[in-house]
Amino acid sequence: MTAHPPSAPLGDGTRAVRAGLPEPVKNEPPLPGPVFAAHFHLPGDVEGPYTYGRDSNPTWTLLERAVAELEAPGDESAETVVFASGMAAVSAVLLSRSRAGDIVVLPDDGYQALPLVRARLEAYGVEVRTAPTADDAQLDVLEGARLLWLETPSNPGLDVCDVRRLAEAAHAGGALVAVDNTLATPLGQRPLELGADFSVASGTKGLTGHGDLLLGHVTCRDPQLAADIRHWRKIVGAVPGPMEAWLAHRSLATLQLRTHRQWDNALAVAEALAGRPEVTGLRYPGLPGDPSHQRAARQMWGYGSVVSFTLPDRAHAERFLAALELVEDATSFGGVRSTAERRGRWGGDAVAEGFVRFSAGAEDTADLVADVLRGLDIAAT
Repeated sequence: MTAHPPSAPLGDGTRAVRAGLPEPVKNEPPLPGPVFAAHFHLPGDVEGPYTYGRDSNPTWTLLERAVAELEAPGDESAETVVFASGMAAVSAVLLSRSRAGDIVVLPDDGYQALPLVRARLEAYGVEVRTAPTADDAQLDVLEGARLLWLETPSNPGLDVCDVRRLAEAAHAGGALVAVDNTLATPLGQRPLELGADFSVASGTKGLTGHGDLLLGHVTCRDPQLAADIRHWRKIVGAVPGPMEAWLAHRSLATLQLRTHRQWDNALAVAEALAGRPEVTGLRYPGLPGDPSHQRAARQMWGYGSVVSFTLPDRAHAERFLAALELVEDATSFGGVRSTAERRGRWGGDAVAEGFVRFSAGAEDTADLVADVLRGLDIAAT
């Protein structure tokens, strides 16, 4: 018998297309349709993987396998738990791992909803310390912590921290490390390979990329940590609908195609913005001159779809947004259609009134850049 050499590792595009698919069965679809069930046939003893709809669902199982394959390629110990939203995933880690008297370290420049979680943690008797993402400043407040939460690149400021360095320091002090990987996606950055215990993300953004569903996930390698997160989901009932899970799995097939075009477009938009005198505070980790570039280049394969910059004032930013034809004025990011917003309209982010968060979509690069430059010209008049 001729021995077959081991298969070469699959590329990101191939893995994205095939992630989580079941073994082929004649006359069955490659990706089975969503399973809508609150209960399952369960005679006799309680055993088997599917008993009740809040506990597990075959459609979740396939999606969880797929995301785990993307978050930790080749690591069969990795487990993913999917949630009804990104915030459900975020709160599952922060609230399930914290007890009264514990210390939790958060970024002070992260996702806008983190202060709401901070308030809840403090109400439970947890001490919360914060520091900026830039320059690994969270190291300065890490002593005695039980959990370190990182967001890199940060949203909306796009600062980057050194995950390896922070994870090593946290583990040396007995703390677990969670990384919000929403902006990068598993194709741009893999936190578990950098030493994190949890990779957490909103699937609403770049992972699924069509702006048509709410979803979140937590991936970890430690089976006990995964079991704890799964148990938390069961208790609070933060479960995704089968249709959302199926749509998410379907969308993964185009993840590489979408993200690579978005990354190219984001860089092109950033380069175009760099030549405009009215633009200040331009940030994109993919720009060689960006303050975060060197750190990002050591741990990321792609720099994300988001560009941030500041126009002279609120009115100028609003004229720019109104003039755009190919870019929707909307919140969120990571979709196939470009979006932008004046971030200060929400309050809560420490940004100037003219600060714009721009999410590059999958449009033709030349068309998108031309639309941005035309919008700037109109706004300047």
